[in-house]
Amino acid sequence: MIFDKDGNTTIITQENESIIELIKKVEVLYKRYKNNNIIISLTTLNRVTLLEIVEFLQLSNTHRKAKHSFVIVTDKANLEETPDEIIVVPTLQEAYDIIEMEDIERDLGF
Repeated sequence: MIFDKDGNTTIITQENESIIELIKKVEVLYKRYKNNNIIISLTTLNRVTLLEIVEFLQLSNTHRKAKHSFVIVTDKANLEETPDEIIVVPTLQEAYDIIEMEDIERDLGF
């Protein structure tokens, strides 16, 4: 797991661990970046299932409730099947675009 910081955004890149192990580690270290927007990059994985994406739902809901963005990046999952409650995009640039749009919405009071 690699942590990178870009302004007020933390990018967490999955390398070798299972997604369940990644979620456990993110939850343990959550206090470090709870005030940042979070991008979870799963681009290095060969396959990502809908069930694995749904495992992030509780963490995503907690983070978004605190008025911060939470975006998962993968092009290996069927994006049409993902629940509306969690944001999944195929590229890192799209993740940054989502965060920018959500920042604007928060600034406008939405």
